[in-house]
Amino acid sequence: MLDINYIRENRDLVKKGMLNKGESETSAVDSVLEKDEEWRALVTELDRLRAESNIKAKEIGTLMGQGKKDEAQALIKETGDNKERIKELEEKIHTVAGERDELLYRIPNVPDSSVPVGKTDQDNVVHSSWGEPLKAEWRQPHWELASEKKWIDFDRGSKVTGAGFPFYIGKMARLQRSLINFFLNEAVEKGYTELQAPYFVNENSARGTGQIPDKEDMMYTIPRDGFFAIPTAEVPVTNFHRDEIFSMEDLPVRYTAYTPCWRREAGSYGKDVRGLNRLHQFDKVELVKIVHPDESDKELETLRENAESLLQKLKLPYRTLLMCTGDMGFTQTKKYDLEVWSPGQERWLEVSSCSNFGSFQARRMQLRFKNEKGKTEMLHTLNGSGLALPRVVAALLETYQTEAGDVMVPDVLQSFMEEDLI
Repeated sequence: MLDINYIRENRDLVKKGMLNKGESETSAVDSVLEKDEEWRALVTELDRLRAESNIKAKEIGTLMGQGKKDEAQALIKETGDNKERIKELEEKIHTVAGERDELLYRIPNVPDSSVPVGKTDQDNVVHSSWGEPLKAEWRQPHWELASEKKWIDFDRGSKVTGAGFPFYIGKMARLQRSLINFFLNEAVEKGYTELQAPYFVNENSARGTGQIPDKEDMMYTIPRDGFFAIPTAEVPVTNFHRDEIFSMEDLPVRYTAYTPCWRREAGSYGKDVRGLNRLHQFDKVELVKIVHPDESDKELETLRENAESLLQKLKLPYRTLLMCTGDMGFTQTKKYDLEVWSPGQERWLEVSSCSNFGSFQARRMQLRFKNEKGKTEMLHTLNGSGLALPRVVAALLETYQTEAGDVMVPDVLQSFMEEDLI
């Protein structure tokens, strides 16, 4: 969430950011400031009554010592009335603070000034590209090849669970495992510490990274236990240090984790959901950074480079997009998307998002550090996919496909696969 003081000092900028992110109206900004003024007035009155009660308590002690019991009893009655009012104020302050925070949770992060203003994916800007996209020629779409070779079984996955839950069979299961190991090894070599994270999180964790209140409909829930199946390892890994205070010497913190991910993807249809293009369960290696506020812009660029290097080593042509305000999400202040070329479909497929959240997530999680002067400040958080597997596999099957219908194994995966042809 945004700092209430920042909103007070930048009301128009916050409203403009909301509109640029596609919000239909900005009344939450005015409402949260009104609620904060109410909260501040109540706190002021509470402080006054507490100070008054402390003074009267001392006076009572003096009067009792002087034997003036009648005057002391009159003051005791007044302090009793004050205690009742103090209790009422404490309850009211708690209620108003909760109402203010609910409004704060519904105000999106403000886009960085370097982010292009736009409404749809058509307004995203190509930041860079690598490699030459191949033509389809003899290449089949990955779902045709994988079904023909019995490498991926979409039908049995649908029977066992539902659409979007495929089985990977034999060498295709091994390819998945090889990619996971390759991605993790590369991240560790770049200085990320590997974590094995929980696959389910509680409501506080989902709120901490901004999945709620915003993406409730995208997550699978476990109502009996109050858990959410993770949509990405970002959620458990970033919450790993929730409510903690770092020293300057501990920064930056960089983590990587492999997890399966679950997303309901409500409303998805058409060509975008063919084969591995859009699944309800998929594997992903995540990269998470917790950094000093002054370093987050630079750390975003190295995060992007870390993700890009994986595609370069796999020799998969890709492009990097700088996302516009209307296509970057509720919580991000700046985001890059990496899209790999799918020659069998002749289209770009997103395989990674690399995002800077500023202090937006950290404030929700109370993720802080002590600066050089010993003052506590909010940290900045970043994350990126390094990488999501399904569309990488799709691109590999189509890019490395031979006219005979086999698939060559990329050089960097051969030590994991122990063969050069599938």
